[in-house]
Amino acid sequence: MVVGGVAGMVLAAFGAGMLVTGRAPDATTRAFRTVRDAGCYHLLFGVGLALIVFGTAWGGGLVTLLTTVVAIALVAVAVVRFRPRGHRDRFAGNGRHGGRGNG
Repeated sequence: MVVGGVAGMVLAAFGAGMLVTGRAPDATTRAFRTVRDAGCYHLLFGVGLALIVFGTAWGGGLVTLLTTVVAIALVAVAVVRFRPRGHRDRFAGNGRHGGRGNG
């Protein structure tokens, strides 16, 4: 529980830091369309993870159910709206799969 809570908070802080500074590590920048998308994705995932951990730790029942539903909604928004780009996005300028030129 502690590891999960800390991981969620670190992930959320990492995302918030990207949103505030407008900068991200190179690997993160390459994986997302914009720094804003990367920041929102990490922030939402981190808050979602922290909500599940804290909701479970606060006694169960209705609190756990409500925090889990909210966490799932946050992660769904992150995956649908701010997801990392895939192979098609990286090679959009080339009409062939994999970006291998005309060969």
